[in-house]
Amino acid sequence: MTPEELVFYAKKKGLDGVAITDHDRIDGAFKISQETDFPIIPGMEIYSSDGHIIALNVQETIPRGLSAQETVDRIHESGGIAVACHPGSFFVRSVSIKVEAKFDAVETINASSFPFKYSIKQAQKLALKLGASQVAGTDAHHGPELGFAYTLIDAENNTSEIVDAIKKGLCQPFGRPIPWRLRLEKILLSTKRSISELTEKGK
Repeated sequence: MTPEELVFYAKKKGLDGVAITDHDRIDGAFKISQETDFPIIPGMEIYSSDGHIIALNVQETIPRGLSAQETVDRIHESGGIAVACHPGSFFVRSVSIKVEAKFDAVETINASSFPFKYSIKQAQKLALKLGASQVAGTDAHHGPELGFAYTLIDAENNTSEIVDAIKKGLCQPFGRPIPWRLRLEKILLSTKRSISELTEKGK
């Protein structure tokens, strides 16, 4: 989605800010945060060898392919916090509930996860096991998906206070699954985009 779409749908859903976590890169999050006054928490979603891990408030790209603990250590060294992504969710590379890394938080509600209720139960088990905070996210790749899951955080609306509050557990996850209609819309849009890109390459 474009920066304009991101801000439009975030405000429409009543969000006070969003975390942007592109896969294995952080430059997009920094770019958008400089182009809007809407609060943006820069981050990235990292492909560790043990599953996806979100890094929030890091200042540099964290390499992919490291173990969960190595990835978490690199996130902490960069001044960020580490979140275990959608554990218990099928069809994506989720962090196992057996992981022992020192995560700051676990994404216990992910609006894109399937099966939704099962993934919540598995993620809650991991959060309790690790003594980590619980957060929620939509995992949105399409503007209308934004806001189906969100985290209430007891902090002023700036990045440093938000991540500090998450570390302290001053947060609570809420959410429901993205409707199938919107999931299908996203698939259709992605398919059209892929066909368009292939057509352009063939010219």
